[in-house]
Parts: sequence; structure tokens; C-alpha cells
Amino acid sequence: MCGRYSLYASRAKLKEQFQIARDLAPDSLFGRYNIAPSQPVATVRIAQDGVRELVPLRWGLIPHWAKEAKLEYSTINARAETAAEKPAFRSAFRYRRCLIPANGFYEWQARPQANLKQPWYIQRQDGEVFAFAGLWERWQSQAEVIESCTILVTDANELLRPIHDRMPVILDPSDYELWLDPFQHDLQALKSLLKPYPAWRLSARKVGLRVNNPKNDDPACLEPAALN
Repeated sequence: MCGRYSLYASRAKLKEQFQIARDLAPDSLFGRYNIAPSQPVATVRIAQDGVRELVPLRWGLIPHWAKEAKLEYSTINARAETAAEKPAFRSAFRYRRCLIPANGFYEWQARPQANLKQPWYIQRQDGEVFAFAGLWERWQSQAEVIESCTILVTDANELLRPIHDRMPVILDPSDYELWLDPFQHDLQALKSLLKPYPAWRLSARKVGLRVNNPKNDDPACLEPAALN
């Protein structure tokens, strides 16, 4: 799964790497080290006029048909294997796909005889920004409008498997155009992109328990865990 991640790359870096034509993201979305569900996140999508735009979306997808903005179940992640068929995600899978930029993400490993799980930080070996495969949706009730998103998850690769059995889908840059294209409805072609990221391109390290509290959002969240 993916329950926390970081995005501390600059606005200029994102605009260049993701070929952003329209930037609607507030400054508060950058320099983040412990992004948590329900918060606004920087997201790349195709606008109605066909250009790529950078926008804030709430993390935790609200289906357009939901009666309330608060759901009884979690939609921060969608399983890659079933998202195209699940009622909460199938419309977005066909028409509203997005990229969610990140510098890295956290995962928690169960520890025998320990009350707290061990957090790990996973990033690319080269330290470059990458993008999760995401879906977005627009929910409206009278005057209230909420645009929200979810991160697709798949089986863990060899690096992540000892930590957790699932991992977020990280897309190759060569697949961004296909994934974002709102007129691409070949479900098999889209599903073929949703595979575990190569383990050799990632690194993982234990970090301290500071990241457990979403109120802590600073570079100290990335510091290696003390030896125990």
C-alpha cells in the first residue's frame, strides 16, 4: 500500500520533468516530507483543453456518486488488479487518470515482539522524482465541489517484499503520455503499465518513528533510524 510519501522537489523541477503547461498548485504542496491521506497533494492531469496541468487534489478518492464526502471505507489506494471494475474507481480508471509526483514513500514493517512497526523510506537509486499512477474524481453536492485522487498499488517487488506485500505503482516516464490520455480506453494496455517497479532501481532504508505522526513534516522524517 501507500499511506505516506514525500515531495520536496521544486516547482520548477516538476514543471520541467512533467512538461506542465498550466500550474495551479499552491506553494503549500511543495517541500513536503510526510504527506498523509486527506491532505491536498500535487497532481498532474490533462485539462479539458488538452494541456498538462499541475493541480491540488485531496488524497482519498470520493466517487462522484457518493452521497457524502466522508466514506466508510478507505480510498487512498486502489488495487491495480481490480480498479477498472470496482464501482468506486472504474469511471476514473477509464476517463480520469493522473500522475502523482513524489521523491519517495514510506512503508511500515511488522516486527516480532515489538509494539510499533518499523518505518522504511523508499526512493529511486538516483534520487530523482518519480510518479505514482493515480486516478482522480470530481464530487459535487450543491455548492460544494471536491476533487480527489487515489494511488494505485500492486504486488511488492523483491526489495519491498520483506517489508510489505504491496507497493505503489511507479510509472516509467515513457508511459506518462499513455496513462494520462483521457481518450485511451484500451483497458488491457492500461493495466499492462501497472506492474511492480524494478527493484534494482530503488533503495530502502529504515527511518525513525518521527514519521509516524503526520504533524511531523520536515527533513528529520527522512533521517536513518538509530541502531537498536
